[in-house]
Amino acid sequence: MTDSRARRWRRSLRLFLVAVAGPTLAVGALTASPAHAAAADDIRINEVVTTGSVNDSVELYNKGTATVDLSGWILKDDNNSSKYAIASGTTLAPGGFVAFDVHNAFGLGSSDQARLYLADGTTLVDSFSWTSHSDPSWSRCPDGTGSFGSAALTLGAANDCDSSGLSATAWPGGSSVATADTKNAFGSDMSGLYQEGSVLWAAQNSGKLWRLVPDGTTAWKADTGNGWTSGKTLKFPGGSGTPDDEGVTLTGSGSSGGVYVASERNADSSGTSRLSVLKYDVSGTATTISASTEWNLTSDLPSVGSNLGLEAITWVPDATLTAAGFKDAATGAAYNPGGYASHTGGVFFVGVEGTGMIYGYVLKDDGTYTRVASVSSGMDGVMELQWEPQASRLWVVCDDTCSGQHRTMAINSSGVLAATAIHNRPTGMSNYNNEGFAVSGSDACSSGTKPVWWSDDSNDSGHALRRGTITC
Repeated sequence: MTDSRARRWRRSLRLFLVAVAGPTLAVGALTASPAHAAAADDIRINEVVTTGSVNDSVELYNKGTATVDLSGWILKDDNNSSKYAIASGTTLAPGGFVAFDVHNAFGLGSSDQARLYLADGTTLVDSFSWTSHSDPSWSRCPDGTGSFGSAALTLGAANDCDSSGLSATAWPGGSSVATADTKNAFGSDMSGLYQEGSVLWAAQNSGKLWRLVPDGTTAWKADTGNGWTSGKTLKFPGGSGTPDDEGVTLTGSGSSGGVYVASERNADSSGTSRLSVLKYDVSGTATTISASTEWNLTSDLPSVGSNLGLEAITWVPDATLTAAGFKDAATGAAYNPGGYASHTGGVFFVGVEGTGMIYGYVLKDDGTYTRVASVSSGMDGVMELQWEPQASRLWVVCDDTCSGQHRTMAINSSGVLAATAIHNRPTGMSNYNNEGFAVSGSDACSSGTKPVWWSDDSNDSGHALRRGTITC
């Protein structure tokens, strides 16, 4: 996206104060009230977001052992005339999280309160008060039982209660970075990248997909065959709309099995989120291609601003996940690919810019999907995800909002993705608005290093692509 500087300005306005006093915890002047309905003791307000990329949201958590029917329960702020009624049929499983966007009913101010009532509207279940805006989230730690404090935004998933304990380290490769395209070859809005052997796939926010090939040096140029000279225009299924494509990836079948693009909205209706993964057949010569399948994930994810949605996508093979003991959040057991209908032979992980969350999905061939993972990146935003098979690690990339920081994550002994390292950007690279990152394969290793590539959304100094290295 192109308004990262505005996002940084909004974040810079958020203030935070933490103080702990006595046996009843207070954060600033924040207080967590005990529940007043014994029958509902297991449901707790668990996270509140008052400002930033996701406004006016309240998350509930079930700390008990039985599923609870929330039909008709009521959320209020500090005004008794405010009312958000939870939809009929809403249930919350043990250990489950559910977030509600309440902005159409009431706003959550800098000094305000979130209250939860039973359906009678008078029996108070839980409440939480604060005197300054969330930064970015007021979260209970531990979930459901602990005190509220400032934490990363994790609506719909476990709170980011424990820091990784990792310190940022130097870039794991060479410090120098060079341009990797001809000046002004691609312009601005270049975003997601994916390297497939001698081809670099690039998604551009203007609804374009590029097939790039080596230019004979260490740079990339547009493929001039099969209609790729100026990139190909992407459309939603049926030929309508213009996807604001932000991320691109392939499955184990390579591009012959389709190119998958993550889009955050229809650019022809730019004020509305449309968090989708789109599959394209890139085998033809047409300069405009329509998606063969769309997995619209909007209803399954916490709402975000229309320009703060899906920015990143990568694919991890089923065999890799099962070998690592990956835990399926949908079942609470070890991931079993056989339990799902025909799909791509792996899990797609997508990153949400506005929340910094990463979600894993089994995208089924019939256009349906199941979410199997929800994890916080620990960063203010996610601009790119890249699975590196050689090292069995996930690269998580933030842009100039995070000073170009990169993190790596791997599946831990509990079967979930966890941070393994935090890396500052190479010292030879300015704080560019990098929204894409691609890692070369093991065949590119030479003298212990291999190339990596960044795409600069702002096209600084007329260059959208840059080249660096990491250790193999």
